[in-house]
Amino acid sequence: MIEEETIKNWIVDEGIFREKKFDDNADFHYIIEFPKDNIMDVVKPKGKDFILIACATQVSPQHLDLMNNSTPKQRSDFLLDVNMGINQFLVDCQLAIDQNTNLLQQYVITYQIFEDGISKNNLFDALKRVFKSKIQCVWIIERTFGTINDTSVKPSNENSMFI
Repeated sequence: MIEEETIKNWIVDEGIFREKKFDDNADFHYIIEFPKDNIMDVVKPKGKDFILIACATQVSPQHLDLMNNSTPKQRSDFLLDVNMGINQFLVDCQLAIDQNTNLLQQYVITYQIFEDGISKNNLFDALKRVFKSKIQCVWIIERTFGTINDTSVKPSNENSMFI
């Protein structure tokens, strides 16, 4: 059985706990900040024997502008690169692509840890895996379409994946 208090103690002890979210579809749902300034969810869905680590990221308007100025072939090649790049991390990923423009709008990266594999070490390995997958996508965007000169721009990830 997955113990909520154990999971909560681990994330509190490491200083990444942000808030508990009330979710009718979950036995527990925590919003965490890992690493600093990056929001993720740790969720135990009702009736399931796993916890889910998730990170949803909106593509910034500045990156969308860069993508919008690209060719259809560049966009298709980019989406293939994203799928192949993220696949290397052995995570699940959902890409929200505007069907009219073929532009990536948002992506959600998730990873499951089943009950028999839950440990503090596996939880933090999963957090790192999900975060590195997210950053991989940002790097592929910048490699393909160029970087944004404004260093104050950050991907919009303030919201949890379950709004």
